Formats: sequence, C-alpha cells, structure tokens
Amino acid sequence: MISKIFFVGFGGALGAVSRFAINEFLEKYLNNSASYSVLLVNILGCFLIGLIIGTSMPEKNTTYYFFIIGFLGSFTTMSALTYQTIMIANTNLIHALSYIMFTVVITIAATYIGTIIAR
Repeated sequence: MISKIFFVGFGGALGAVSRFAINEFLEKYLNNSASYSVLLVNILGCFLIGLIIGTSMPEKNTTYYFFIIGFLGSFTTMSALTYQTIMIANTNLIHALSYIMFTVVITIAATYIGTIIAR
C-alpha cells in the first residue's frame, strides 16, 4: 500500500509540474492564454491514456500507479478546465460554452485516435 501511494504521489508531482511548465511555455513564448494550454494538456493526456488502453488494459503495477493514476491523473485535471471555463464565462458566455463543447469533443476524439493507433 505504501509503495502505491509513493508511485501515485511521485507521478502526480511530475504531472502537475509538467502541466505548469506547458502553461508557462505557451503563455511566455506563444503569447497564448491559459485556457488553450489547459485544452492542449487535456488533449495530450487523453491521447496518451488512449494509447495505453488501446495497447491493452493496463495491469495494476508500479507503472500503472505512477503513470496513469499519478502522472496523467495530475497532468489532465479537469479542475483546471472548469476553473478556466468560469474565468472565460465571466467575460464571454458564448466563448465559454464553445470552449466546453470543443474540449469534450476533441479530448474524446484524441482518446479514440490513441486507441486506434495503439492497435
């Protein structure tokens, strides 16, 4: 049990730092708003989960706890998405609604494409 917690925690820390780094990079070098960095991270994370699921259902080993539960679980937190949506909705409700719809459709598509590629 302790080793599972360690792997989830370590993976989660790396996932959170990775998400933060992508956000900072896009804001600094591409002059992009944070909303699109969250979208990019969610698409990438869903794609990676799709690749893993498409290969085979993951065995619950150290890689599973570290990468899927820890890293990707932290990397693609939907709380970041919902927070950003509220921030967008405060200035433009139509933009916020389109952002939600686009995010849901593209992340589901990314997961599906990941499973196809992995087969």
